[in-house]
Amino acid sequence: MTWADLGCGTRELAETIHADGYAPDMVLAIARGGLLVAGALGYALDVKNTFTMNVEFYTGVDERLEMPMFLPPVPELVDLDDARVLIADDVADTGRTLLLVKDFCAGKVGEVRCAVLYEKPQSEVHCEYVWRRTDRWIDFPWSAQAPVGAPAVPRPDAVL
Repeated sequence: MTWADLGCGTRELAETIHADGYAPDMVLAIARGGLLVAGALGYALDVKNTFTMNVEFYTGVDERLEMPMFLPPVPELVDLDDARVLIADDVADTGRTLLLVKDFCAGKVGEVRCAVLYEKPQSEVHCEYVWRRTDRWIDFPWSAQAPVGAPAVPRPDAVL
């Protein structure tokens, strides 16, 4: 994936969301991968109310914890009984992260829908809004390079 794909993909997601008649009151980003997606969707849909949930699941390239877990601070969802919440993330791989966040929102907000750039066939959550579907590993431009000071580890089967 390229930075230009991020722009095109999030714009197309926003157009699909708008065409569906869904007008979220807030965009909830799943950090870290969903931060850029959520920000772009917030601008494209003119939604200024944005929140972030920090969830740890991936520990390396295609390496995960047994279960995803929230990292503090966890937002308090108060006075949102009628709110329409759009959860944004970069990929629904196993879907466990999205499921954790959806379950967290259940009963606290009026409606929850999910938007992702990529959804994989094994995902436990089928998102309402998906830009692309794939069964391959995705190299996102924000995580394709090793952190500053760390050696790079290429993946030969990555989607570029």
